Amino acid sequence: MIRHRARRGARAGAASARRAFVFVLPGLWVLCVVAWELSHPTSGRMLQLLAAAPAIACAGTGRRQCVLLGGLCALLALVPFGEVEPGAGWGTRLMTCGAVLAVIGASYLTAGRRLRLVRELERTREVAATAQRVLLRPLPRRIDGVLLAADHLSASEGAVVGGDLYEVVGTRHGVRAVIGDVRGHGLDAMGTVAAMLGSFREVVHDEPELGDVLRRLERSHQRHLWERARPGRPAAGGEPGGPLAEEFVTLLLVEVAPDGSVTALNCGHPWPYRIARQAVAPVAPADPMPPLGLFPLPAELSAVRCGQLRPGEGLFLHTDGAADARDAAGEFFPLTQELRSSVAAAAAPGGPSPAGVVGNVRRALLRHAGGRLTDDVALLMLSNDRVRVPARAAGTTPPTVRLP
Repeated sequence: MIRHRARRGARAGAASARRAFVFVLPGLWVLCVVAWELSHPTSGRMLQLLAAAPAIACAGTGRRQCVLLGGLCALLALVPFGEVEPGAGWGTRLMTCGAVLAVIGASYLTAGRRLRLVRELERTREVAATAQRVLLRPLPRRIDGVLLAADHLSASEGAVVGGDLYEVVGTRHGVRAVIGDVRGHGLDAMGTVAAMLGSFREVVHDEPELGDVLRRLERSHQRHLWERARPGRPAAGGEPGGPLAEEFVTLLLVEVAPDGSVTALNCGHPWPYRIARQAVAPVAPADPMPPLGLFPLPAELSAVRCGQLRPGEGLFLHTDGAADARDAAGEFFPLTQELRSSVAAAAAPGGPSPAGVVGNVRRALLRHAGGRLTDDVALLMLSNDRVRVPARAAGTTPPTVRLP
């Protein structure tokens, strides 16, 4: 939220500076033309350049400034400056005045249409941003004793959501998280992202086992592809044909139990990093399964144990867009090295701050890629913030609290 407000303030300041510059520019243009005519009289021929001033005013400020400045230029076109050549009469000045008035009319109509289009574009962007925030909604800072931080970078200009997805939900089975990458990127993959996130938010509360959650997600993915292949028809069994048969999603399901134990299921997704204080190590307990949608899931699905998160320790999840980002020289982004630096920079007595780690990695990634990403990127960090309560010694009684 703070970063969003800072970016919005920077954009507002830059827009104000541009408006001030464009507002001053027409006045400077008029002064330069009049000064030239006074110092080097051309019998009004130089004054024909005054017609450009109202056009500049309409382009950068507004219709009111266009009319005011245009009227001033039309009057200046009729005023004789310096010595007048014998052959130059009022005809030339009247033609210049007419040209200025014509430019005023055309610029006024053009500025009105531009203003309507800008307002329509702003409303469209506001609706699109709201829809995208509902799809990939902001995560709370904390869920059931687990600190959270996430960020997303879309490869499509102007888009908040692309082909990457993430979500964290607190359930009676523990805190469950998903991160995934839909084949493709940008706006074309948003339909699959919506289907997967909607299904995940529902089934994590119903299914006690991660394997059952993954099977439900597979069925949702198949139904979504079938509806895309056969619009208007009820979903049937089997695999969809055509190009949609190659649509797949990489998924990583993670569950953090109340005691801090971590289990996961991986379908073709990068394994996370384990962060213990300032130590960063990749977690790779087993080979991942194929991405969801390429092949049917195996008959037996058992979650992989990934150890236990003690208080202050966390997991850093990411999509392959982070590791595959390249700079101008074609070098890959050193994710492990930058993650270690980010963890050291975000160090705190209770463990690294998830928001600090994710923010540092995001800035390093954009700096490495020069702000130009070829694939969507999702970053997610979970940190165990549960406080250990020491057990009472045997035979002792809890202290008595006296009420006043």
